[in-house]
Amino acid sequence: MAQEQPSPLPAQDIAELAVRDITQMTGRNPLGATSVMPTDDGWTVEVEVVEDRRIPSSTDLLALYEVVLELDGELLAYHRTRRYGRCACDSTGGQS
Repeated sequence: MAQEQPSPLPAQDIAELAVRDITQMTGRNPLGATSVMPTDDGWTVEVEVVEDRRIPSSTDLLALYEVVLELDGELLAYHRTRRYGRCACDSTGGQS
């Protein structure tokens, strides 16, 4: 008998699972999901977290994590892709 494929979860549920998984795996405070992208066999989600709280908060150190999930939301992998200061300007975003 062929194994049944799991029903894919909606993007909003996947984003919530990725944020929860990063919180559990890193112990860091998440700010939220910044992107959710479907792949052929699951999802890739980027989650922004506070790596180091500082005073003033405008000098906090943030990080972006890439989270890879199966279609049913099971965590497959994660890794930090970027660290930056809260006030760092995104050079690709066209902000001034």
